[in-house]
Amino acid sequence: MVVRGRVLDNPPPAPVMEGEGLGAALRRSVSQFVTDELPGVPLRIAVGDATAEVVTDGEGYFRAELRPSDVVSPWQEGWVELAGEYRGLTGHRAPVRVRVPGPEARFGIVSDIDDTILETGVQRVGQMLRQTFAGSALTRTPFPGAAELYRDLVAAGQGNPVFYVSSSPWNLHAFLLGFLRHRDFPLGPVLLRDLIGGHDGRARKHERIEEVLRLHPRLPFVLIGDSGEKDPQVYADIVRAHPGRIRAVYIREVRLDPGDGRVEQVTDAWEEDVPFVLAADSDGVRRHAERIGLLTTPAAGS
Repeated sequence: MVVRGRVLDNPPPAPVMEGEGLGAALRRSVSQFVTDELPGVPLRIAVGDATAEVVTDGEGYFRAELRPSDVVSPWQEGWVELAGEYRGLTGHRAPVRVRVPGPEARFGIVSDIDDTILETGVQRVGQMLRQTFAGSALTRTPFPGAAELYRDLVAAGQGNPVFYVSSSPWNLHAFLLGFLRHRDFPLGPVLLRDLIGGHDGRARKHERIEEVLRLHPRLPFVLIGDSGEKDPQVYADIVRAHPGRIRAVYIREVRLDPGDGRVEQVTDAWEEDVPFVLAADSDGVRRHAERIGLLTTPAAGS
């Protein structure tokens, strides 16, 4: 198991309220980016009967690998606490939840977030900034049918795990988790990056996906992303580096100029025995997933 996080000297973010004004939304959004990272914090992480001790890096990040013998699916509970005194504090503790796929899982899902399930407009910088700072987990809009599609993909294996891997900064972790909960997406680890942090914070999407595959060596995966940035090439690289591990690649078409040729550079050279589907919407993904049996539940056979 991998547990990662960040230690900050900041109060918890203000809760999102229905009908709140623009000022409240802006203050909460800005506070997520004005952080006081704590380096050199000694931590003890415990999951099941396994423990590990780590120290935060210069940007407050920590990462620990544990191998508990008493594994509980679908979520294993644990905690992270101060392993010694830090600035006069001792014993401070926070809960940890680790996603543990059960033996009945048929495959995992690795999904991008921005412009894949959440309407962001990454290619329109002004629109993206307005939505990021003026919106909230309650007001941001998912693509139609995305939550239902993901719930059905999970149910097709009685608990197929979902890993959300995005190029968004870690500062948005609480917001994205709140969005997933509010819009009823299946919950899973939300793996992000920090543009100015240490290596662990800056880790590229490719590295995060590689880690997910390494930690689940017997589980095949479905990759879902969008055409707006680098998902097609990243996913193509993953397919070629891990033959037999990827069941299908789905790319949502969101380009301002669908004729720019970026996706076609990947598809024109595609020789792998893995479906690579460019879909206009969630229904397009669903239709193909049904045809290849990804949405067939165990109770329905095959």
